Amino acid sequence: MTLRVAVAGATGYAGGEILRLLLNHPAYHNGELEIGALTANSNSGQKVSALMPNLPSLADRMIMKTTPDNLEGHDVVFLALPHGYSAEIATQLPEDTLVLDCAADFRLTNEADWVKYYGNDHAGSWPYGIPEIPGRRELLAGTRRVAVPGCFPTGATLGALPAIARGLVGPDLSIVSITGVSGAGKKAAVSLLGSETMGSLKAYNTAGRHRHTPEIAQNIREVTGEDVRVSFTPVLAPLPRGILTTITAPLREGVTTESAHQAFTEFYADEQFVWVLPAGIQPQTQNVVGTNMCHIQVEVDEAAGKLLITSAIDNLTKGTAGAAVQCMNIALGWDEAAGLPTAAVAP
Repeated sequence: MTLRVAVAGATGYAGGEILRLLLNHPAYHNGELEIGALTANSNSGQKVSALMPNLPSLADRMIMKTTPDNLEGHDVVFLALPHGYSAEIATQLPEDTLVLDCAADFRLTNEADWVKYYGNDHAGSWPYGIPEIPGRRELLAGTRRVAVPGCFPTGATLGALPAIARGLVGPDLSIVSITGVSGAGKKAAVSLLGSETMGSLKAYNTAGRHRHTPEIAQNIREVTGEDVRVSFTPVLAPLPRGILTTITAPLREGVTTESAHQAFTEFYADEQFVWVLPAGIQPQTQNVVGTNMCHIQVEVDEAAGKLLITSAIDNLTKGTAGAAVQCMNIALGWDEAAGLPTAAVAP
């Protein structure tokens, strides 16, 4: 049986990355997966060759309008749409269609958090797509609805999880994430012009105002079972893709760099997309570009009484499209790693 896959928002950065991964998926090459409708309202009527020449095998395909009718008849639908649009489309798709939403519409379980940060009606929540969170794979297996995680929460959650789960730190996290400009999506904005971003760094949506703050806190609460304080500061950097995250948290008594590193290594021992680097090696975004990997380092700042965790991901792969394909694989009962690269392009 061949599964037909549609991508809504196909011409954006996330949608284009989903297509890149699908074109390299073994199911695509053996005929089990077929790429169907490619939709994007702003670019409908144009050919892929004019919009995404990096995808030559789809060059002659035409972009269609994003409508339920155009998405109907597919077994899998990826929604790479702006926040607020996915819920409207998703409710009109059949229940037996596997729908993976890369927007935030179904991530938050708390309605008050949604209203505070997004300002419109809460559409509910779906199984959340970080498989590395304990217990998540069981919820994703066989599901037909997936809330793909945000890019910042992915790097922050994977970094913080072992520290919280193993009781290495108190539930008070200070998180700073430096991100490339593709995280803002493919839209025209003065603040994202090359002349505005090159040679400059800028913090934005500071002091708890970023929409990913409650998502990070939600993930950590799931592991610790208690309230957690999260201070999250994103920083825009002049690079196309990648997120470098640092997390500091107050140390519990008796924790050393060696014991923390061992705890992290053991926590992720069976995770193929998370690598706790050897001691002394720091994560770098260049080493994860185009991959579904998260590189992590952990050490103790004795003078400050803090645990320092650093993580690096590609915001478009592990932070969005790679997570979506990983969740698709799990939901369909396929090899979880199918189509997902672990080796980056270097230099």
